[in-house]
Amino acid sequence: MRTSALQSSAKDRLSLYVFVFVLFVVGVVFGALMVNALTLGQQQDLSDDVQQFIVHIQNGTLQQGSETFADRAWFQAKWLLIVWVLGLTVVGLPFVLALDFLKGVLVGFAIGMLVREYAWKGLVFSLASVAPVNLIAVPAFLIASVSAVTFGVHVVKSRFLGRFGPLGRPLLSFTATAAIMLVLLIAAALVESYLTPILLKWAVPLVNDVNGQLESF
Repeated sequence: MRTSALQSSAKDRLSLYVFVFVLFVVGVVFGALMVNALTLGQQQDLSDDVQQFIVHIQNGTLQQGSETFADRAWFQAKWLLIVWVLGLTVVGLPFVLALDFLKGVLVGFAIGMLVREYAWKGLVFSLASVAPVNLIAVPAFLIASVSAVTFGVHVVKSRFLGRFGPLGRPLLSFTATAAIMLVLLIAAALVESYLTPILLKWAVPLVNDVNGQLESF
């Protein structure tokens, strides 16, 4: 009987992981498509911002390392804190899923903008700028989201359907998962602060080569 319950719980959690991942991917696609929905003026403004960012990298004036680590760590931690608080409230679970979608939109928009601006070389640039930190941050964020939803469902079943007992253990599990994900997000901030600038310096000449070709026409 206990084995059957554990198998059912594992199956439910796997379904949640699949659902949350698909939601994130849909957000990525939506974010990439949003780039084409911008007006010409908005596209030009974003293009200017990207160019300015590249100039900072090229000139070595881009903040990095210890100058940015605290800010990036706090930025990542805020996302996690919001998910944890929304999970505790239970009624905030739809907003947790909305954050998963929004995270995908932000990633997709950043990649879509670079690809639109620099074609396939923009994809390479996005692998240097967007991918490294998100390869750690996104899984951590999605795992925390699944944990929040799982805890919320447990609370609903426990308090309103009377199927489960005390909430202490599930709450401890949820909080422990969030704490572990916080460690991963701090690692993501380290990558963003120390590794990403190095990769960007490598990728900038590739993008500048595209700019030079465009200016020659």
